[in-house]
Amino acid sequence: MTVDLKKMTIQPMQKFEPIFANDGYRPNVGIIVCNDDGGVFWARRVNHDGWQFPQGGVARDENLLTAMYRELEEETGILESHVDLVAHTQTWLHYDLPGSLLRNQKRRYMRSKQRNQVSFRGQKQVWFLLHLREDDSVVNLKSGSEKPEFDDWKWVEADFAVENIVDFKRGVYQKALDELKPFLPNTA
Repeated sequence: MTVDLKKMTIQPMQKFEPIFANDGYRPNVGIIVCNDDGGVFWARRVNHDGWQFPQGGVARDENLLTAMYRELEEETGILESHVDLVAHTQTWLHYDLPGSLLRNQKRRYMRSKQRNQVSFRGQKQVWFLLHLREDDSVVNLKSGSEKPEFDDWKWVEADFAVENIVDFKRGVYQKALDELKPFLPNTA
């Protein structure tokens, strides 16, 4: 894969601070892994029919890059040494959780209040585009966590992901791909 380094958008992660602001959104990283053909990694959630890109929350003691590589390994088995960081979104992208998910989250929050957990109305995400420089055998959906997030995966075209993501995330997926798609190989 050839990347035009003049178009590269890697910026210091400090521009996204403070990561934890009292804005009602949980800090999160979204991960788009691409292959040499411009396909993107698309995974099915365990016990759900829904498919999505890997993503996950940022712990208070983490920066965005550390969180991204941790989530990548936990959810896909792919290590930092297997990928190249190509680009990331230049701003936080936000989505609100639908009412049904907010109600479920509020119940969990009330049960865990003594553990100092916070309730959020949605997520704010920085999206990262990574190029997998190894073959598919490095993917291991069961390697990184006691409770895997995904039970199946495949390579798809970027537009397929936008068309097939759950409705409340569609806007964020569209914005992330609008910004990062020019860096996918073989899509010019």
